[in-house]
Amino acid sequence: MSTAVLATKLFAPARRPQAVERTRLVEMLDAGFAPGHRLTLVSAPAGFGKTTALSDWVAQLRQRHPLARAGWVSLDAGDNDLTRLLTHLVAAWAHLGIELEATTALRPLPDNPSAVLTALVNAVAEAAEEAPGMQSILVLDDYHVITSPEVHEATTFLLEHLPDQLHLTIATRADPPLPLARLRSRGQLTEVRGADLRFTSDEAQRFLNQAMGLDLDAADVDALEERTEGWIAGLQLAALSLRAMATRPEVTDFIEAFTGSNRFVIDYLADEVLARQPDEVRHFLLRTSVLDRLTGPLCDAVSGLTGGTAMLVDLERANLFVVPLDTQRAWYRYHHLFADVLQSRLLTEEPELVPQLHRRACDWFAAKGLTTDAVRHALVAEDFTRAAHLMEEALPEVRRARQDSLLLAWARSLPASVLRRSPMLSIVAGWERMMAGDLDGLEAWLDDADAALAAGADEPGLANAWAANDELRTAPATILVYRASLAQARGDVAGTVRHARAAFDLADSGDHLVRGSAGGFLGLAAWAAGDIEEAIATFSEALRSLHAAGNLVDELDATVVLADMWVAAGRPSGARALHEQALVIATANGEPYPRATSDLHVGLAELDREVGDTSSAETHLETAAVLAEQASISENRYRWPLVKAQVRVSRGDFESARSLLEEAASLYRPGFHPQVRPIEAMVVRLHVATGDLASAASWAEAQGLSVDDEPEYLREYEHLTLARLLLAQHRTDAADLSGLLALLARMERAAAHVGRLGSLVEIRMLQALTHHARGDHAAAFGHLVQLRAEAAEPQSYVRLFLDEGAPMLELLRDAAGPRDVPDQRLDPKDRAEQEERDELVRAWARSLLEREQSPVEAPATAQSLPEPLSQREVEVLQLLDSELTGPQIADELYVSLNTLRSHTKRIFTKLDVKTRAAAVRRGHEHGVL
Repeated sequence: MSTAVLATKLFAPARRPQAVERTRLVEMLDAGFAPGHRLTLVSAPAGFGKTTALSDWVAQLRQRHPLARAGWVSLDAGDNDLTRLLTHLVAAWAHLGIELEATTALRPLPDNPSAVLTALVNAVAEAAEEAPGMQSILVLDDYHVITSPEVHEATTFLLEHLPDQLHLTIATRADPPLPLARLRSRGQLTEVRGADLRFTSDEAQRFLNQAMGLDLDAADVDALEERTEGWIAGLQLAALSLRAMATRPEVTDFIEAFTGSNRFVIDYLADEVLARQPDEVRHFLLRTSVLDRLTGPLCDAVSGLTGGTAMLVDLERANLFVVPLDTQRAWYRYHHLFADVLQSRLLTEEPELVPQLHRRACDWFAAKGLTTDAVRHALVAEDFTRAAHLMEEALPEVRRARQDSLLLAWARSLPASVLRRSPMLSIVAGWERMMAGDLDGLEAWLDDADAALAAGADEPGLANAWAANDELRTAPATILVYRASLAQARGDVAGTVRHARAAFDLADSGDHLVRGSAGGFLGLAAWAAGDIEEAIATFSEALRSLHAAGNLVDELDATVVLADMWVAAGRPSGARALHEQALVIATANGEPYPRATSDLHVGLAELDREVGDTSSAETHLETAAVLAEQASISENRYRWPLVKAQVRVSRGDFESARSLLEEAASLYRPGFHPQVRPIEAMVVRLHVATGDLASAASWAEAQGLSVDDEPEYLREYEHLTLARLLLAQHRTDAADLSGLLALLARMERAAAHVGRLGSLVEIRMLQALTHHARGDHAAAFGHLVQLRAEAAEPQSYVRLFLDEGAPMLELLRDAAGPRDVPDQRLDPKDRAEQEERDELVRAWARSLLEREQSPVEAPATAQSLPEPLSQREVEVLQLLDSELTGPQIADELYVSLNTLRSHTKRIFTKLDVKTRAAAVRRGHEHGVL
């Protein structure tokens, strides 16, 4: 028998000039040279670059291993003829320098193929004796085309009898029926899978911008890499489309929209994958494409077929774009682009079947208690009544876990007519409006909730359709809690108390969540009224109710507010203790951390900033920023830019502070806690500090502020801002300050009456500044003495004083200087006490002056960057400039790997780089390292 050799089957594809270097893959493939190693299996779906990776590896093999040589056979369907295959193997042997007479070797066929294989093995062994140290690789590419049992048996024979000098490498789209388990157990198998072949972000960047000649920034590359999941063919197909786009908006729009609906992706996967599948497999793929995740019983329920578990195992073995989600191989998903193609094909071929498939999925998930998935499928099927009932059933757990993003999505997914039929969902819709800052919308939905309850009382059929759970039972009290929130947002303290008290009285003793929420608003109302001691007592009791309800997220969120109350009470150390204790609880169980974890770091940043430790404050803010990226929606989001602005003020960067306060104002949502420090007034304080007194005066006039006003706690911050404006005006035009002193005296009496020591510190500081501005230094010193003597924690206030600038420095220098001798007519004991008080104030003033005269804190390294790295980012970059791996760096910093990645991403953005090596190089160039 004579079979012609097709020479082109024996050559590896030529290496492209712009090939992406993939060191990690080379190292994996080189492992095939290990002694006793028989097989390297490169198994992945179509388009994962198997052939390219192997041809690049073979092309450079001699450079790394001078005694190595490689043979190549590109298989096709014709190689299911064993004679043809062996003919090409003999030719491949010749390429390896192993001469074998083909006609002699093949003569025993077809009766005794093992004799031919034995001749091939013996020829390799003889060649090895003649060239000691020589190692040979034989690559069989596209092995998935082999279906002949006879050929599989021949390959198995080779694997079992290969001499140590020959190593077989197989590239395939599906695992072949070879003794892989046996080879694996013996340590004779190297496996390179789809996960190994996927491009990393760095490889994707080099492929797209160098090999494909594009000019994409890091964000574009990351977006494409995420959408394609590193699938090389997907990236290449996207690049082909991008080449035709001339403008940046076109590029951005394309990347955002790039899915399996792209015509190149559809054509590729339809031709290379779907068209090659048997009808049963194709039917299964299309019908289960509506699922985000797959498991056997679910697939059976949705597809109407049986044997789903076995089918998924077969699909994975065949590398049909199926990704296992667990080590037990119970759950899978389709590659995202493949799922897009399947869904597109399903809509084209059987559009009427799609809603039915989603309803089947909904029923299966609901029966398993997987409500979120059930709701999603019900919504896609537009079965809104079913979706609404499922949402009602899930509300208790969703609220307890504070899955705010999910609640918002649900509230926006149902028609308004469906929401209004349910009192529970009407409350959710109202909360969604409150999160958007629409107080009138909140009130309207609360009215709808009351109307639904009334209708249910009159129409039993309507009420019977609602989920009968605690959410429904406590709905009347919950509506009152939200009305308390609405009243608070409108500054109606009496209304807040009335509604909160009614909700509290309506709740049963075991309704801890309602009682905690209502009690919380009673505490907030006391705070808004300025009675801080009552506020702390009431709010602390509310926290205990939340704890009893098992609502850890709400308990931690409320801790942030309680800490603010302790600051208002003049005890920042109590606030710090609360934050630190809560952080221990929040992080005790590892990631993902509760959403309040970010806010706790922001709270500590504010406390650190006040005592003058801006470096620590910035570290907390950086950590908070990273955690906030992973957290759900929070009514406290405005706090981060607000505290960051305060840090910028400490550094004298008023322009950045103003921008940050504008950001904070855009994020602020009323109704969650009283607005005791209006952001607008903070901006006005910046106007005063920078000399823009006209803008500050316009604000004061618009607010109707006057020195004749009676004290009111919700306006205290504004009145203290007015005081700063009047002092600044006095310095320019010697305006009369007697009215200001009278206002401050009334505010002092009001704060002292309820023991609001935090307010007293600031009020007495401004009284001292006012007297000093009038030239009455003795009176100014007297207020400082009183401030220092009655403040619970005078050492906790630094920036409050130093942020007042030059006038405060003059006052402190005067206070730190020598004083007049005490009146000798005083009793010796009284005179000694006065001298002691005076000395304490002088020492305190000197310590504040020393803090101000110290150089302004800056990052540890000089930086010449448009946006400097934070201290924490500098620490991360320093560790990137080392041999440590990512997980080792995370351990060194005591953070999770996800947190480290977020830090690294921000560093790359600031340094305008895309790789670790480039970041280190840029760090040296800019003096950061």
